[in-house]
Amino acid sequence: MFVLVNLKAYPCDPVEVATAAANVSDDSGVRIAVAPQAAHLQRVAATGVETWAQHVSPVEHGSHTGSTLAEAAADAGAVGTLLNHSENRLKLADIDGSLRAAERADLETIVCANNPRQIGAAAALGPDSVAVEPPELIGTGTPVSQADPDIVTGAVEAAESVDESVDVLCGAGISTGDDLEAAGELGSTGVLLASGVAKAEDPRAALEDLVSPL
Repeated sequence: MFVLVNLKAYPCDPVEVATAAANVSDDSGVRIAVAPQAAHLQRVAATGVETWAQHVSPVEHGSHTGSTLAEAAADAGAVGTLLNHSENRLKLADIDGSLRAAERADLETIVCANNPRQIGAAAALGPDSVAVEPPELIGTGTPVSQADPDIVTGAVEAAESVDESVDVLCGAGISTGDDLEAAGELGSTGVLLASGVAKAEDPRAALEDLVSPL
């Protein structure tokens, strides 16, 4: 199982979380990555943790003020990027453009989507992975695997029907080892989470609990 911790714009110490993630990954053997703010990519990557960008823009080098250039994210230490998170939704053409930008920079990609139908459309664009995240459950502490497990199984089926090589991750409300285990039982190959770690008083303890079933 792959664990990606999205720090969003939470008021946490990105280096503290990244260090905790690196240590727990080393101790458990579980693949754990952290997605900080773009300005913190280099600091987070310096901890040795697998580092992901929260977004890259569908642009090349040129006059694109305010954009996140894929090559710049890679230069700062990112090895992958999230795209189309429900808090930063993109048009279909822009998702495709950002995927092509990520390919140029050799970044692994995860495209987020709300439901199985959107997961199928996202998988058709050729990302490495897709992640199903019903927006109404994000940040609630109620995992989609518990609230509506059919969304997860439907997402897995939708992706497989389009491209069997595209992995499916599960997000929204993930915070405990039980949540991670349930996601795996429903066919997910990993999880996305944010507040369960970024807002935790002890990020290392939260991560240790999360990966304990593995």
